[in-house]
Amino acid sequence: MNNVSNQGGSKNRANGVIVGSCLAFVVGMVGMAYAAVPLYDMFCRVTGYNGTVKRVEQASDTILDKTIEVTFDSNTASDLPWEFKPVQRSVNPKIGETIQVEFTAKNLSSKPTTGQAVFNVTPMAAGAYFNKVQCFCFTETTLQPGEEMTMPVVFFVDPEITTAVETKGLRTLTLSYTFYAREPSKPVAAVTTKPLDADKKL
Repeated sequence: MNNVSNQGGSKNRANGVIVGSCLAFVVGMVGMAYAAVPLYDMFCRVTGYNGTVKRVEQASDTILDKTIEVTFDSNTASDLPWEFKPVQRSVNPKIGETIQVEFTAKNLSSKPTTGQAVFNVTPMAAGAYFNKVQCFCFTETTLQPGEEMTMPVVFFVDPEITTAVETKGLRTLTLSYTFYAREPSKPVAAVTTKPLDADKKL
């Protein structure tokens, strides 16, 4: 009888280890899935993969005697009561030329709202050669009731777009933005320090 009981206890413990291991695996996979989203986004921004444009700190130092048409597409999510559109529907800069274009956004609601834009370029292969120096999409935007704002984008198209196999015949590309509602970031509380008591010994 004791042998049967011991076997039963050992079997239960083994089952418990298996169940615990499975739960740990599931939790770990969920955690990795959440971590993969920001890591993937960072990868896309750095490499231009999947049509995501690249952010750069300085303008191009090479300008070709060749133009490319850049068209603009603007959208807002259903939960953001804004009117959002480009000032110009398209531009024709020289390849490598740094230019500025503008978009406007207007809050149509009766309360302050905050949004942030996500962006991409089509065709997707062109994303690696579309470089932003300045963009409203790098930060969130808050508009007061009825407020309208003009927002600049400074960019250039890398001259290497004309030599890459997948893009060398490209004549037109589209920069797309979609604004999504989000909660405004809370300001970081100031850190205060108390002066040392001169009478206290260190």
